[in-house]
Amino acid sequence: MAPPFVPGLELAGAYYAEVVRPLLDEAFAGLPHAAALIDAGSEVLGFDTERSTDHDWGPRLQVFLADDAPSGLAAQVGAMLSGRLPAAFRGYPTAFAVTRRPGEPARPQVDVADVGRWLRGQLGFDPRLPVATADWLATPTQRLAEITGGAVFHDGTGDLSRARARLAWYPRDVWLYAMAGQWQRVAQEEAFPGRCAEAGDELGSALVTARLARDLVRLVLLMGRRYPPYSKWLGSAFARLPEAAALGPCLRAAVAATGWADREQNLSRAYRLVSAQHNELGITEPLDPSTRPYFNRPFQVLEAGRFAEALRAEITDSELRSRPPFGAVDGFVDSSDALGHTEFLRAAIAAAGPPANDR
Repeated sequence: MAPPFVPGLELAGAYYAEVVRPLLDEAFAGLPHAAALIDAGSEVLGFDTERSTDHDWGPRLQVFLADDAPSGLAAQVGAMLSGRLPAAFRGYPTAFAVTRRPGEPARPQVDVADVGRWLRGQLGFDPRLPVATADWLATPTQRLAEITGGAVFHDGTGDLSRARARLAWYPRDVWLYAMAGQWQRVAQEEAFPGRCAEAGDELGSALVTARLARDLVRLVLLMGRRYPPYSKWLGSAFARLPEAAALGPCLRAAVAATGWADREQNLSRAYRLVSAQHNELGITEPLDPSTRPYFNRPFQVLEAGRFAEALRAEITDSELRSRPPFGAVDGFVDSSDALGHTEFLRAAIAAAGPPANDR
């Protein structure tokens, strides 16, 4: 019989307090460390349910040692824990395999690492040091949500908390640039639902409408200073925003519509709501939230490029302002495999930098 479901963060906190911490205190008394659950997984963002327990889920956490810990100490601590952890905790096996490490046998999922090395492995940089603009842009919002989300159960050195505080939200100019990139994506396709349908392509019209809805959801999360998660949890994260009460029905109706007129009507309502949210931020001069015809064609658009241009005009960093209007890396890279490849993402941001004569 399966044990009663316990949210993963709650399970991890209890696992640390009742099992892992006592073992550390006994074998390595006074060891400076931090303990947390902050990597990939639905439980880290608080979206896990009983369904989540069928793979990559169970009692698990990370133990972080200080950067100046003796060489080999992380391996010693890990070996001690692996040898002494119980076979189960609250009815869940403590040793299990995870799909992101294919071929690895089932083992206790308490990972021990030096905090700096772990952060650099996850991000490609150490956020306790000054974070460059390219570092921000090359880091997927899913990864930022994972590292700033989850829970810290203990932080004896303060290093982990400092890193998380540095990553809590974008610097102002990076935020403006990321939002501008999302507005630019809307501008590129807002006339297409009607044009596809006019050309007899109802499926194409529906597909573009869904893309626009997704881009608006990501934009609203960014405006609300929330890192958008990847596609599986994007709607769930959006639903937690206060704006979802009014905007959600418009987007659902647009996606569910069977004709382009209904799609356009509901998208237009959504545009007005998102435009009003932009104006409420007070970052730019207020912009007209009404829709208007697309040239001489019978399609209503927002002309979302106005919002992208207004945001870019407020960016004070000359290097960032001269970049193409791509936004952060997951504004133009859409492959989950690619978004997990740190070196590729950093290379993509470098390649998408300002023209050579502007550097």
